[in-house]
Amino acid sequence: MPAVVTLDDVAAMNAADSNGHRYETSPEGVLSVTPPSDSEHTMIASRLFAWLIMAGWPAEQVLQAAGVRISGPDGDGGRIPDLSVWRKPPIRSVWAAVADIVLVVEIVSPGSEAMDSVTKVREYASAGIPQYWVVDRDSAQTVTLHRLSGSGAYEAQARMPLAWLLQTVPADHLD
Repeated sequence: MPAVVTLDDVAAMNAADSNGHRYETSPEGVLSVTPPSDSEHTMIASRLFAWLIMAGWPAEQVLQAAGVRISGPDGDGGRIPDLSVWRKPPIRSVWAAVADIVLVVEIVSPGSEAMDSVTKVREYASAGIPQYWVVDRDSAQTVTLHRLSGSGAYEAQARMPLAWLLQTVPADHLD
């Protein structure tokens, strides 16, 4: 392991891991490793993906597990949201710039609660991503819809079961 892990190193670790672990790094250089997704996690991501596509979002603008570059005062980090929605297709890259992201979605897995509800909230907000949704793995699969406020922090706009969200249209929630 190198003394300082770069985004190129993290990309190489993701590419080399045959077990499906996800490697990410914060802008401060903190490496995190998450286990492969289980079937419930994958089903939630697939349902949201299908909901967006069926509502008319182009498939090349709704991406699962695409890397995004999160810049910070100490350097760049790389996060891999479970789902991201873009105004236009991102330029082909392992770590795409966040400029055209409309929404990132994280599905909470056992052990990722703090990362998804504290760390990534701060990082995605500081990167200027307009909306961040967190899907809890409770019995209702509760979705919390966060919107970036004028102060540069996220404010929770709504909380609802995933089944309720999927009965609406994305345009009700996305700009």
